[in-house]
Amino acid sequence: MRRGRVLAAGVAVLAVAAGSVALTQLGGSDRADARQNTGLPPDTAAVQRGDLRDSAQADGKLGYDKQRKVNAGAAGTMTWTPPTGSTVERDGRLYEIDGLAVRLMYGSGPMYRTVKPGDRGRDVEQVERNLAVLGYTGFTPDDEYTDLTAAAVKRWQKAHDREQTGTLGPRDVVFAPGEVRIKSIGTPVGDLAQPGAPVLTTTGSERVVTFALDVAESALAKAGTKVTVDLPDGTSVPGTVSSVGRTAKPGDDPQDSEPKVTLTVSFDKPDKVGGFDQSPVTVNLTGETRKNVLSVPVNALLALPGGGFGLQVVEKGAARDVKVELGMFAEGRVEVSGGGLREGMKVGVPSL
Repeated sequence: MRRGRVLAAGVAVLAVAAGSVALTQLGGSDRADARQNTGLPPDTAAVQRGDLRDSAQADGKLGYDKQRKVNAGAAGTMTWTPPTGSTVERDGRLYEIDGLAVRLMYGSGPMYRTVKPGDRGRDVEQVERNLAVLGYTGFTPDDEYTDLTAAAVKRWQKAHDREQTGTLGPRDVVFAPGEVRIKSIGTPVGDLAQPGAPVLTTTGSERVVTFALDVAESALAKAGTKVTVDLPDGTSVPGTVSSVGRTAKPGDDPQDSEPKVTLTVSFDKPDKVGGFDQSPVTVNLTGETRKNVLSVPVNALLALPGGGFGLQVVEKGAARDVKVELGMFAEGRVEVSGGGLREGMKVGVPSL
C-alpha cells in the first residue's frame, strides 16, 4: 500500500539514522557553500495555512459482489445455459435440464423442497411474494401455502408451458437476493447434472472493488469511509467502503508478513463503472483531516543538536533556526507549530 502516513515514520527514521549533521546539511555542497558565503539556504518554501489530509492509496481489483454457486435441483442433461457475463432477473431462465427451465426468484433462503398446499415456512412466503410481484395474485402473501397459492402457481406454470401441478420445488426455481450475473458455467450443455452439484457460479450485478490493508492500518478505512477509485480507463469515481473483513489473512506478497484484512468498496453510481472483471484499480482513501493548520514541506525539517526538530526561517536577508512541534505528516508536508511561525514565512529547503 502507498500511504501518506508512512511518510511520518520515514522522516523519523531518517532523523535518527542520519543525525542532526546530515539533516542540517540539506542540499550537499550547495548548502555548505551557501552557508559559508551568506548563511542562507540554497532555496526556500512558504509556510502554508490550510487543511491537511492523511491520504493513502491501495491496489485493488474491480469485480462483482455476492459470489455464490448455484446447485442443480434435479438430475438430467444440461440443455441450455446463459451466456457468461449476462444478467438474469426475476423469473428469468438460469439454466435448463432436460429442456425444462429453472427460473430465478428473489429471496434470501434456499428452495430446498417441493412446496404444496398445507406447507408453511419462509420458502413458502418467498414463493408467494414473487408470484404477487409477477402479477399472479388471488392469495395473501404469507408463510402458508394454500389452495389459492396452488392456483396462482398453476397460472405461472401455464405461462411457462410447464405441467400445471400447483406445486413448486428446486427443479423449478432458484432463490437469490436479487438479479444475478453469470460468472461461469459449472456444467456445460450436454453434460449430466447431478442434484446438489454446482451448475453455475453467479455474482451480484453491481461492480465493486476489493482491496487489502494491514491490520494496523485498517482503522483508516472503516465501513462508511468515502473513497475515490482510479479506473483502468483513467477516470476516477467515488465510492464507499461497504464492508471490512473480520478475519486477517496473509497477503499475496511473500515478502510481506503483515496480516491483511479484505475491504469492499461499493460505487456511488455502479451503472457508470466500466472495465473488465478483475481489472487492477487504485483506491484512494482519506483518513484524518487537520483543519486550518500551518505546514511546510517535509524536507524543510532539521534535526536539532539538542533533540527535536526545527526549521531554518529566512527573514530580511538572514536565516535563523527555530524549534517546532510536529503534527500530521501527509501529502508531502508536515504540520508544524511553535517557533513564532506565521503563514507566508519562508523556510529553508534543499535546492532542486
